[in-house]
Amino acid sequence: MQDLKIYNSLSGKKEVFKSIQKKFVGIYVCGPTVYNNVHLGNCRTFISFDIIYRYLLHMGYKVRYVRNITDVGHLEDDLENGEDRIIKKARTEKIEPMEVVQLYTVDFHKVLNLFNILPPNIEPTATGHIIEQIEIIKSILKKGYAYEINGSVYFDVSKFDNSYKYGKLSKRNIEDLISNTRSLEGQSDKKNPQDFALWKKAEPQHIMRWKSPWSDGFPGWHIECTAMSRKYLGEKFDIHGGGLDLKFPHHECEIAQSEAINDGKESVKYWIHSNMLTLNGKKMSKSTGNSILPEEIFNGKNSLFKKAFSPEIIRFFILQAHYRSILDISEDALLASEKGFKKLSEAISKLSEIKTNKETTGFDINKWISKCYSALNDDFNSPILIANLFDVVKYINLLNSGHETINNNDLKLLSDKIKIFFHEILGLNLIKSKDKNEKNHQIEELINLIINLRNKARLDNDFDTSDQIRDSLLKLGVKLKDSIEGTQYKID
Repeated sequence: MQDLKIYNSLSGKKEVFKSIQKKFVGIYVCGPTVYNNVHLGNCRTFISFDIIYRYLLHMGYKVRYVRNITDVGHLEDDLENGEDRIIKKARTEKIEPMEVVQLYTVDFHKVLNLFNILPPNIEPTATGHIIEQIEIIKSILKKGYAYEINGSVYFDVSKFDNSYKYGKLSKRNIEDLISNTRSLEGQSDKKNPQDFALWKKAEPQHIMRWKSPWSDGFPGWHIECTAMSRKYLGEKFDIHGGGLDLKFPHHECEIAQSEAINDGKESVKYWIHSNMLTLNGKKMSKSTGNSILPEEIFNGKNSLFKKAFSPEIIRFFILQAHYRSILDISEDALLASEKGFKKLSEAISKLSEIKTNKETTGFDINKWISKCYSALNDDFNSPILIANLFDVVKYINLLNSGHETINNNDLKLLSDKIKIFFHEILGLNLIKSKDKNEKNHQIEELINLIINLRNKARLDNDFDTSDQIRDSLLKLGVKLKDSIEGTQYKID
């Protein structure tokens, strides 16, 4: 059996994976702050860890996968300044903060389900673990690595660094951090700019607040993950993951908090980070308009792409790049992925139609299986696994043309392994032939296109064309109804 090697962000190299407990793996992945729709960058992270989760399960591990929901909005610049993101959204939408939380948590689950991402075993919320966060803050204060001032509690980074080491994950040293951090003198209660909040005293207008020994307030961003990971996975667990953007300061601060109360002992064995997703060669940003929501890709209602792409295609596209590499999403790239996925899907569908022979020729199936596992064991290398699957496409085509043969046992073995690699581990499903539902969807899209053309004619005051479109649709049994909400249709 091949060893699984994982790239550990802490050591900066691939390491042979050995779980702390035999046949048990504890994983904690930082989930979303639910103040807005989940974006594609988030989705890439969760798809990446879905593969890791699936493969560990396939290897026979009992996995406890914990992924949190941040429903206390950490401050805008993550440096204890600005405004709570959830409260800001609640104020904008004129709803309660927990309505914001519920709305975007539902959206998060909906999108991840469309991507066929397995749910975690435990999905704790920050607000559900306020007591645990307070208790950890007490412990850090008792150890002398935090200080309270004016009702807020801050982690003393310099003092911690003197005892242990701050910056080991991001490979930063405290001197550089101090020199590169702007002074907050007169603007903050913090002793040093690099110190971070464990607890913040709430201003009178701050809605989300809880009682604590120090003040009515709310927890800092970093403390929640320390509290929840320790509660469900223990003082030390196997894997902690998240997007690369969380390495500093979030994960660095988590390490400091945990080691402060563990007398310097490490809390996580392997740190895993997925890289960023760019759009048309640029960083995704709502402010510049260079952003797109998953739903906008699925329904095709966006200004960036000429057509819609299914969640299956997007998942396949994401898996064609290694999780540690930067991935750029563009229409050309998605079209290429769509073409490749259809080719792969069609070939796999033909497996059931292949006629067997007495002998297998032209393809070493056991060697192919070994190559597939080698890819997965090399830091979950999904693009190499997919490349190996395309080798099977070539072989299936040769079998169908009669240029190669396969015996019954090998065909069963090949089919079983493809099911494992394609369905169970990559989490992909075959493209179905056009059925009634798909045809109905196409009809719906066509009618909506015609309605949009009619709406344009109406905006241009071309009422003759508008009426002609309406009357022509009516003859075909499509009745239009105009209202303030827009144009609806009914098929008689």
